[in-house]
Amino acid sequence: MWPGNALAPPAVAQTDDGFQSYLASLRPKARVMGISEATMNSVFPTLTSNPRVVQLDQSQPGGSTDSPIPAFEPYRRQHVDSARINRGRVAYQNNRARLSRIERETGVPEAIMVAIYGHETNYGSYTGDFDLLRSLATLAHEGRRRALFEPEFLATLKMLDNGVPRSQLVGSWAGATGYPQFLPSVYLRVAKDGDGDGRANIWSSEADALASIANYFVDAGWRKGTPWGVAVAVPTGFDRSSIASRTNAARCPRVMERHSRWLTMAEWRSRGITLTGSTRLADSDLATLIEPDGPGQTAYLLTGNYRVILDYNCSNFYALSVGLLADAVAG
Repeated sequence: MWPGNALAPPAVAQTDDGFQSYLASLRPKARVMGISEATMNSVFPTLTSNPRVVQLDQSQPGGSTDSPIPAFEPYRRQHVDSARINRGRVAYQNNRARLSRIERETGVPEAIMVAIYGHETNYGSYTGDFDLLRSLATLAHEGRRRALFEPEFLATLKMLDNGVPRSQLVGSWAGATGYPQFLPSVYLRVAKDGDGDGRANIWSSEADALASIANYFVDAGWRKGTPWGVAVAVPTGFDRSSIASRTNAARCPRVMERHSRWLTMAEWRSRGITLTGSTRLADSDLATLIEPDGPGQTAYLLTGNYRVILDYNCSNFYALSVGLLADAVAG
């Protein structure tokens, strides 16, 4: 969570006519989605604008392409530390039966599910306490990122209409909720019942949360049997210009521009790249190279499954840490 601005915006009056008018304008869109009048009538009059979430949204880092990218190692030490690994191993052992079943059904490795769970909410220890409906309505009304937040507000109404109790509709200020920190639209798309009780309860059921994480990865294209990547050593004098990527990514370009072009493992070996870990990739497997801390430090060859982790959160630091935490938990 980012720090707020030093000067908070003025409090919004409880009778904010502009806010209520905006909510009223959403009724036709909600009806198209099949959201009931009863749900809208029960929710809209109870909502007021929350200036705190606007403050948090506006105080996010700008992401300027001119700002330097920090070193990965401090981030890795913080997010793949002994406490998180040990808690992950406990969660792994406590859920082995269901994890094994989910992996058989989906092909998503048990430890990857656990690592996402650990990264998102520290194994359920903190999931956020913002009222999703109020937060998302506020951010949609504010308008700076309405294209993102308005559909998520409507998706939250749909969740309520589908029987999710309003008491469970809490999470981060930006709308992520439950153990996996799904946005409401993601919940509607991929949430699964993992314990057979007929509900996809990602807020208090580890079985449902883990099954839903796996379903997200399946939906994003996870390939069964392929590791996310492997740590490697790059030889001194390596010609990096020969492996530079020549494509411009449409999504997360600053993240993707740090990756080399795709080569097979056989081609990487022929260029002197050596594996430093126990994970093995077939000669025909395609991978890209990333050196998150620059030449002379640990580098990684990354498969297409790494891109699936990036789909969950488009950050190289996040995706690398998920993969490394998964390896440590399983090891």
